Amino acid sequence: MTNMERRYDIDWLRVIAIGLLLIYHIGIGFQPWGVFIQFIQSNESLSALWTPMSMLNIWRIPLLFFVSGMGVCFALRKRNWKQLIGERSKRILLPYVFGIAAVVPIHIVIWQAYYMQDLAYAPHPSHLWFLGYIYIYVLVLSPLFFYLKKNENGWFPKQLQRLFSSPLGILIIMIAFVIEAVLLNPEIYEAYVMSVHGFLLGLMAFFFGFLCIYSGSAFWGTVQRWQWGFLALAVGLFTLRLLVFDLTAPIYLLPVESISWIMAVFGLGYKYLNVPGKTLRYLSEAAYPVYIVHMVFLYAGSYLIMPLDIPLIWQFILVTLFTFAGCFVFYEFVIRRIPFLRPLFGLKTNRIQPEVIQKGSLGLTVEVDRPVNIRD
Repeated sequence: MTNMERRYDIDWLRVIAIGLLLIYHIGIGFQPWGVFIQFIQSNESLSALWTPMSMLNIWRIPLLFFVSGMGVCFALRKRNWKQLIGERSKRILLPYVFGIAAVVPIHIVIWQAYYMQDLAYAPHPSHLWFLGYIYIYVLVLSPLFFYLKKNENGWFPKQLQRLFSSPLGILIIMIAFVIEAVLLNPEIYEAYVMSVHGFLLGLMAFFFGFLCIYSGSAFWGTVQRWQWGFLALAVGLFTLRLLVFDLTAPIYLLPVESISWIMAVFGLGYKYLNVPGKTLRYLSEAAYPVYIVHMVFLYAGSYLIMPLDIPLIWQFILVTLFTFAGCFVFYEFVIRRIPFLRPLFGLKTNRIQPEVIQKGSLGLTVEVDRPVNIRD
């Protein structure tokens, strides 16, 4: 554990997963059931969106839980339990409470105004439920994680490395998720929000994500060797779900498809995305604040654009552009640059410091912004 190197592919996957989350949420507004879960809904539906949305929905949230567990394993390299809980309280609990009280009520008011309801302040977890789950997982699993860290040269890590050196380790992960799904038998497998099924599924993904990093190179060698096999299995199961089961497969097949997608993504990411860069540095820091505020800009864009008499596909494109542009402009010029706001959106309080660069013998200087790099 002490020799683990920075894994840029995991940073990229986190950024990509949050980007997919935004696109999925935008797509909900163009489905006939969006209003029933308090999204602003278009007058017509883009039914073609539901097929790719259904494909994503089976694995996008579990992937985030896996990545979050991996992040905790990296964080344990240089933190004791007090430091970990304190840091996660600042990075997760504070934005969660602030978001419930000050961010979510904004998009709820926009929804109320659009549907001509009485305007009322309504604090609610909404899309921030994920943060609440993660914080609980950290508290519950920290004793086990620190025990494993203390005994990283013991019997269990060696057996774990042997297990993850072959697809058998991935098969055990799949079986665990199948057992959870069969025992709880949720009416909708993808109903992760505020449900016992969603909480346990997230807990398992978070725990297995930790173990994937804890096992060292064994896991990553396996997913890279078998990446195309996992991808073929995932595509095959999705095709079966689409053509035979009308996107609603038996409960025991859904977790197998979900884990297959995730392992394929890990394998491909490990091979192609493990590279640093300024773009990754910027997006990695921006991802968390953008996730927190995106519903405000999504609802504002929907409020302004959906009543327009323009083709439906252009409504979707414009709402997408408005949401992403609004989030990143607000992040760049407000959240990122105002010190007291940074911790409320999960960022460290570091200011953007000017970096002085000398050029030539004349000693001419130029100042540029040096972005703050949030590592763990």
